[in-house]
Amino acid sequence: YLRGRRKGDIPPSRIKQVASGRFGVTPQYLVNADQLEIKIAQGAKPGEGGQLPGSKVSPYIATLRKSKPGVPLISPPPHHDIYSIEDLAQLIYDLHQVNDRAKVSVKLVAEAGIGVVASGVAKANADVIQVSGHDGGTGASPISSIKHAGGPMEMGLAEVHQTLVRNELRERVVVRVDGGVRNGRDILLSAMLGADEYGFGTVAMIATGCIMARVCHTNNCPVGVASQREELRARFPGAPEDLVNFFHFVAEEVRAGLAELGYKSLDDVIGRADILTQRSNARLSKTSGLDLSFLTTFVGASGVSSERIASPVHSNGPQLDDRILEDPEVAEAIRSEGTISREYDITNVDRSCLGRVAGAIARQHGDKGFAGNLHIKLTGSGGQSFACFNVQGMDVLLVGEANDYVCKGMGGGEVAIMPPPGSTFAAEGASLVGNTCLYGATGGTLYVNGRAGERFAVRNSMADAVVEGAGDHCCEYMTGGTVVCLGTVGRNVAAGMTGGLGYFLDEEGDLCDYVNTEIVAIQRVITPAGKAHLKGLITAHVEKTGSAKGKALLGNWEESLAKFWQLVPPAEKNLPEVNLNYESMQAKQAVAA
Repeated sequence: YLRGRRKGDIPPSRIKQVASGRFGVTPQYLVNADQLEIKIAQGAKPGEGGQLPGSKVSPYIATLRKSKPGVPLISPPPHHDIYSIEDLAQLIYDLHQVNDRAKVSVKLVAEAGIGVVASGVAKANADVIQVSGHDGGTGASPISSIKHAGGPMEMGLAEVHQTLVRNELRERVVVRVDGGVRNGRDILLSAMLGADEYGFGTVAMIATGCIMARVCHTNNCPVGVASQREELRARFPGAPEDLVNFFHFVAEEVRAGLAELGYKSLDDVIGRADILTQRSNARLSKTSGLDLSFLTTFVGASGVSSERIASPVHSNGPQLDDRILEDPEVAEAIRSEGTISREYDITNVDRSCLGRVAGAIARQHGDKGFAGNLHIKLTGSGGQSFACFNVQGMDVLLVGEANDYVCKGMGGGEVAIMPPPGSTFAAEGASLVGNTCLYGATGGTLYVNGRAGERFAVRNSMADAVVEGAGDHCCEYMTGGTVVCLGTVGRNVAAGMTGGLGYFLDEEGDLCDYVNTEIVAIQRVITPAGKAHLKGLITAHVEKTGSAKGKALLGNWEESLAKFWQLVPPAEKNLPEVNLNYESMQAKQAVAA
């Protein structure tokens, strides 16, 4: 897939995107980036999420997306992880934590009111704000979105720049614009409206061979740009020189435009909207009353753009993770893949705890390459995003409780959470972790000796988890992994779940009323492999957390097993844990082969 590389070519993208689906967003992916872009929305389909059909999930794509071939991959709308500006601030914090060398950008859609949102993003410590206009976008967007969603990039950009300047926030962030940028004139116009950087999408694809057939979603791209079919990929005509040549012409057009206006560099015109004037020769009746003075308003000096772009990455400040990594024995264990144990106290101001430790391991060894063991015991209350982006070789025990987003983006290792010894409450009835745990997890195992909040294991890709109860929307949009729930759950279980398995204890006899059966099927645990799978996870849960509920279930296993339901998406119906006819099916396939 990387044919034609030459000496000096660097395959990894310098800018990595973190979208609502989090497919393939692993610790290794995050630390190998110069910039991390949070995709709140794009101009062509703001806030809608998306879906990659199962037919396009080839073995190669499944590997990249941390899924299985043929499993449909549904990206939920962003509000499943980002309910408010505080949640966005937390995600920015998470990304600065796991990769403290990468700037974090936030992609917003150009529409009325974007200025207020941009102010919040700047205060949330983002390094870059990207304004995405309605023009351009992918050929896979719904036609209704292409025609009617979003707004012009010029209007969104002007509002963002003016609002940031008036609130004295402009110096804190770089403003980037995209969505229909085609040539040097577009860059000059965007610069005068306040943009520091400029994104090219559609026209760059066309320069390398895209013919805008708009059949991206069908896997039938005639020139192999947006297809996983090898016979079509072979038709791809593009070469790097095509793109380089195009940008040379764009740069020359910008240089000539600046010279014509009497300026030496873009620094001289960025934010200078007063250079622009509304055309007076547009005599269409429907535009005769249009007042564009808000686009040509100069709101004041905004600093030097090139200095903003060169400014250092924003910092999260002092961290517990820094203390851990400053320990020379810990640093040596990570380097030499040794084994070490450490204990620390934690409070809920320690947000994204262990994310930076995971990033340090992933930077040296990748997601699965660390052969050592880092045993960390923490006592107290974990802040938001506890153990985010955990990697293989990190075994974490939290004695206490944790806030929302536990194990967000977990890539490997084990995390166990249990109440303090001598607690007067029953663990299975107490909430030990908050909402939206395991969002986008791509591996590892989580054991919680207590209940979880809403959206437990939402968008889980490959992690396993055992929990003793959960709120609404458990297993929402899961595409892989296994969730075992030993207590009651809220409504809408397994909505949008296209992969993975769920085992739910139904002591009240009413679980089926809470399951969204639009996709998944419900059955008892009927296969030997399924029974062994379930028992193995509960046994490990007891070993890690000392769960009284787990011990009771294992002590009367046959009776307990009869109370479990198994939730099965269509893509998993032929697994040995699900299908009694698995062995006969395998034998028939072997004979046919």
